[in-house]
Amino acid sequence: MPSSTQTSEADTGQTARSSTVVVAILFAIVCLTWGTTWLGIKLAVDTVPPLLAAGLRFVIAFPLLYLIARAQRAPLLFPEGQGGLFALIVVLYFALPYLLINAGEQYVSSGLAALLFSTMPVFTVIFSVVILREPIWATQLVGIVVGFFSLGMILHEQGVGFAYRSLFGAAAILLAALLHAYCYVTTKKRGAAIGIVTFNTLPIGIAGLALTLVGLIVERPDVSQFSATSLGALVYLGTFASVGGFLAYFHLLKQLSPVVLSFVFLIFPVIAVILSGLLEHRSVSPAFAGYCVVLIAAFALTKLQIGRLSRARA
Repeated sequence: MPSSTQTSEADTGQTARSSTVVVAILFAIVCLTWGTTWLGIKLAVDTVPPLLAAGLRFVIAFPLLYLIARAQRAPLLFPEGQGGLFALIVVLYFALPYLLINAGEQYVSSGLAALLFSTMPVFTVIFSVVILREPIWATQLVGIVVGFFSLGMILHEQGVGFAYRSLFGAAAILLAALLHAYCYVTTKKRGAAIGIVTFNTLPIGIAGLALTLVGLIVERPDVSQFSATSLGALVYLGTFASVGGFLAYFHLLKQLSPVVLSFVFLIFPVIAVILSGLLEHRSVSPAFAGYCVVLIAAFALTKLQIGRLSRARA
């Protein structure tokens, strides 16, 4: 018969393997849900105006997040003295960026939108240098330069020139990525002690309510024109993409290093491009595919800290 020590070691090994499998499944869920988000937005704004679509997505997500907050006994309000940060998160993290994304996806493909938004970690590096006085590394600088060159070539390959409609769509999504990066860095500086559930629940509810009301007043939507596909996409975005992806991502934050987990932002654009090509009937040229590979590889370089070019200030 096996000894108690052998049994204990076997149980430990089995637990470790089970944990690895769970982590792998959750990582895949995050990549798939966030990769399909862009197609979901594209389908949602097909018949639902962008302001209203952004608001309804959050209105759907809020009750689920509220239940999670109650179950975890997490506070809904930010700590005293953090009212300014709370307003910033409501406006610059939820309301304005998602309005820009929904508006932008009316003029560019869902795959291109995901690639544009994948610049967010690069903007985070830049804001970290400017706001947090963190050092910048040679690999990060090379990755930023090569990455944005590749992005420019991708826009050229996709025909996004100086035509107002397509240029507006690309600029709107890039601005959304920049705003998200600014909020991440500002939160790191001013609100690192705020819990993840607290950070998201009430801001997403207020942003959703505000966007929905403004959308109803400004856009005057004809509800009879909303398709079942668009409404289904909104339900998917509010539940699986927002809440499901959110839970999986922040569970992984406790299991993986931030550097490893940040590669999610390099994987989900690939999924989005593939889905965009399949379901939006857009051909993917060899040049476009090549620039996508260079873009993702360049942005991966920004996660390697080799060759310090500046030092953090006290």
